[in-house]
Amino acid sequence: MEVKKALFEQCLQFVNNRLQTVEEIISSNQKALQSETKSSAGDKHETGRAMLQLEMEKASQQLAGINQMKEILSKINISKKATIAHLGSVIETDVANYFLAISAGQIKLDNKVYFVVSVSSPIGKLLLGKKVNDKINFNGKTFNIKEIS
Repeated sequence: MEVKKALFEQCLQFVNNRLQTVEEIISSNQKALQSETKSSAGDKHETGRAMLQLEMEKASQQLAGINQMKEILSKINISKKATIAHLGSVIETDVANYFLAISAGQIKLDNKVYFVVSVSSPIGKLLLGKKVNDKINFNGKTFNIKEIS
């Protein structure tokens, strides 16, 4: 259970770090938009504003993705024990270890590497609903599920 809790905490940290970065980008772009005054080089001014608008749109899309990740994490009950892989499961295979949550990349814990993957990712879809001793094929490799917690 401690591994699951630690992985979950790392996911929360990952989301909060992303949120802070995107909020800083939005704030910086808002200041830049406000300070962008009409200069004699009209076209250059309009191009600058258009670029800032694009940056703001990109940042707000990232913000929406972060909010979606937060919602997914809020649905995870780390104390829930199950024999079938579901959102919030830690899955150990003979090839790699996974935590079904959000797409947050690799997390190293107690000298073990865990891939934190979304249930909608290709590997996440394969792992979802599996039990111990089930096998999955991914990228030409066969994975044998050793443990689910």
